[in-house]
Amino acid sequence: MGRKIRTPLVLAGAAAVALLTGCGVTGTPLAGELDVRTLDAGPYPVDRHHYDQTGGAKGGLLEGMRMSAAVVPTVHIDPSLTVGQGGRVIVDSRDATAHLLAGVSKPALDKNKLVTGYVTAGADQPDAPGADGPGPGATAVTTLVLRFPSADAAKQAATQLEDSDFAVAPDMNRKLTLPQYPSAYIHYRPGVASVGTFMAHKEFVISLFIQRPSPNETDLLDWVRKTLDAQVPALDRFEATPPDRLNALPVDPEGLLAKTLVKDRSDRVPDPDKFAFYGAPAMVDISGDEATRQRLVDDTGLDALAVGDTSSVLRVRDPAATGRLVEGLIASAGTEYDGTDIPTSVPGAKCLKLNARGDAAHESRYRCYVPYHRYVQVISSDDATDIRYRLAAAYALLANNF
Repeated sequence: MGRKIRTPLVLAGAAAVALLTGCGVTGTPLAGELDVRTLDAGPYPVDRHHYDQTGGAKGGLLEGMRMSAAVVPTVHIDPSLTVGQGGRVIVDSRDATAHLLAGVSKPALDKNKLVTGYVTAGADQPDAPGADGPGPGATAVTTLVLRFPSADAAKQAATQLEDSDFAVAPDMNRKLTLPQYPSAYIHYRPGVASVGTFMAHKEFVISLFIQRPSPNETDLLDWVRKTLDAQVPALDRFEATPPDRLNALPVDPEGLLAKTLVKDRSDRVPDPDKFAFYGAPAMVDISGDEATRQRLVDDTGLDALAVGDTSSVLRVRDPAATGRLVEGLIASAGTEYDGTDIPTSVPGAKCLKLNARGDAAHESRYRCYVPYHRYVQVISSDDATDIRYRLAAAYALLANNF
């Protein structure tokens, strides 16, 4: 079972874009607001829009996005686990066994018709430079929740996953039990400071991989217990989509994707990286300081986000919360970004510019935040002219779709 995941759900990432001829903006301003018709949005469409299509064959992927609201960030498991290592949708059995479960697990996933999944991970300390996971003295938890068509299928999958994983080294593995969760399959290898768990719960299988500083059996079991204590109630609050309704799930159930800034709206299909919606926990999963990020989510009432190509839209409780969200996101941007003034008439917009400490190969030169009523659009670009177009377009798009 893998110990570390990486996530594409990063609000800062963006690729350079080609510049096209500028164009005017249509729309009707609300009283006291900037007239968006005065803005130059460049190549970006900003008129009112709806994505009315359903997911069809990608309904399972949409269910995985919905599950982002039902898999807890690690700071909810223990306050020491503040270093978020990401969260992402599990697309299929191949994806699940590529970096998370052992390859021998794939037949159990296929036989029981895995629908989708969602995984999060976090630790109590950051990775060492160049390392691909927490060091041997760290505590780290990976929570993988797999969705199956029925509770019976989940139970069978949990049993088969445990059997196949245990059988990789039957002479070295040892089975453990936890009175609070008698249906949980738990095993570890004596002398190794980690433990794995499979437990069916409703239509789901909860798979845990927990790393601790020492191979103490009692301690490992206590961490399994506290992880399940946090995760099981979250699943109980989640309403799974019946299998026969998965294909009918809407791609943009709350209209957030229609507010994301994209150049091309045609033929959009669900994509975890480029056309997706997520619950508020996803904003915590990607933070290097989950405790601070969770306080920001709670303070602003952030309840959902959408990712469209290289822009993201975040929804908060009320207009007063957008300013606090922007300030909180800027504060967490890191030392590789400095504040910068970009000429714009967009009210409330704030921008950052990558400095010499930043990684220009992976981070955009500019990152900006555009608030409007209950929404904040996060945009990025490597080009000064393009970022001005994006600022204007982001505001106009939010205004026209309000």
